[in-house]
Amino acid sequence: MSITPAELSTLRYEVDGPVARITLDRPHRGNGITRRMAEELAAVVELADLDPDIRVLLLSGAGKGFCGGYDLVDSAEGMGRRTAGAGAAQAPPGSPLDPAVMAANHDPSQPWDPMVDFAMMRRNVRAFMAVHACGKPVVCKVHGFCVAGGTDLALCSDLLLIAADAKIGYPPARVWGSPTTALWAHRLGAQRAKRLLFTGDCLSGAEALAWGLAIEAPAPEELDARCERLVQRIARMPLNQLQMMKLLVDEALHAQGLHASQTLGVLLDGAARHTREGYAFQQLAAEAGFRQAVRERDEPFGDAGPGGSGVIP
Repeated sequence: MSITPAELSTLRYEVDGPVARITLDRPHRGNGITRRMAEELAAVVELADLDPDIRVLLLSGAGKGFCGGYDLVDSAEGMGRRTAGAGAAQAPPGSPLDPAVMAANHDPSQPWDPMVDFAMMRRNVRAFMAVHACGKPVVCKVHGFCVAGGTDLALCSDLLLIAADAKIGYPPARVWGSPTTALWAHRLGAQRAKRLLFTGDCLSGAEALAWGLAIEAPAPEELDARCERLVQRIARMPLNQLQMMKLLVDEALHAQGLHASQTLGVLLDGAARHTREGYAFQQLAAEAGFRQAVRERDEPFGDAGPGGSGVIP
């Protein structure tokens, strides 16, 4: 997708000397991810990667938090909304005709083609992985919340700065989801990744620092300044040295089997939406609303309030 900054509708792209600033900009929806956002993200990352004057990228979110995951209200509440025909491919993201909505709204009485889900989600993973594949360092600044699909994106960055009071995790591990970029084990190690994914619990920023997921976890009021200090320090490095150091470390990550993990993660994400529990979750969302379904999902874990405490008890 070729795009200019003036054509962006889901995020902002600004060049500030050697720093490219990418801001998720759907605060009224918790910066919920749509197909359009994924496409715009990949496009602006490429712009920054090709700009010889840029040395570091800063990824952040507008509003109350970094990203609440995929914008799933339409898809989860749309059970029974069945569409067909070539017009589906022309629909705007988030509409009833969006292929993502159609896949999530699969009729359980009909055969399920897992490769339909795989094709849909793999496109989004490729967009997120543009952040990982960028030849220049990407710093991700997290405030408020970074949950569900938001973590699929954030964990693709090179360095995470997370406000001490923010929360980060993958609650859809409880029902209706699997991490598609599959980076938890690579970032935390097997045991700590299992601790999060076996419960759907989240980490606070302070816990994320202690676990090695965040590189810094400043107080919320200090997050911006600490982040600026880091990106400006990185920007002092020669560009070719930054590119070489990132390539060196990332090749070790690839050798651990990241591609295979992501392939499995994407397939399992589709499968998770087609289990008995997955269909029950979607049915509840259709009848009572997506937010109510999430509240009932999280109540047994003690974090079902607005956003919940979210952190490990």
